[in-house]
Amino acid sequence: MSLKVWGTRPEETALTFGGDAIVPGREAYYRAVDVRAPAPVAFRRMCQLRVAPYSYDWIDNRGRRSPRALTPGVDELATGQCWMTIFTLVAFEPGRELTFRITERGGRALFGDIVVTYRLLELGPRHCRLVAKLHIPRPRGPLEAVTRPLLCAGDLVMMRRQLLNLASLAQSDDQREV
Repeated sequence: MSLKVWGTRPEETALTFGGDAIVPGREAYYRAVDVRAPAPVAFRRMCQLRVAPYSYDWIDNRGRRSPRALTPGVDELATGQCWMTIFTLVAFEPGRELTFRITERGGRALFGDIVVTYRLLELGPRHCRLVAKLHIPRPRGPLEAVTRPLLCAGDLVMMRRQLLNLASLAQSDDQREV
């Protein structure tokens, strides 16, 4: 299994993402899942990242369970908002894409200047893809060259869980609306 791609299709890695203009020339890592729900339902779920990370809560959310119910107002977007504790929303396209940058000091010290874009690709009335692209700075020295694979492996595990959780919750939301 490659650390650079998980669940993505070749045509998805060829797309232009919001973070590309913010940090050009960075290493890119892709993760994606199918979502059996309409894109607007999946986008509302994607907006829940504003209140919790939706990965392994015992690690990423200080042991608190990420909310299963939709939080009112989280889809009212504005750049500069804090998301997932360590990220700031730096760009968005309503209903389609969210781009975040690590701005919290501790997060930057631990992970570096990471930019991540989450994008929905509509495939049909009740089917879309949730694709994430991470822009990770190239290692600046021998220590980062050693720790970078560990960071990327950890990200793969955490983001895989996050995307699967968001997809599952969006599918449940859609079933309740039908």
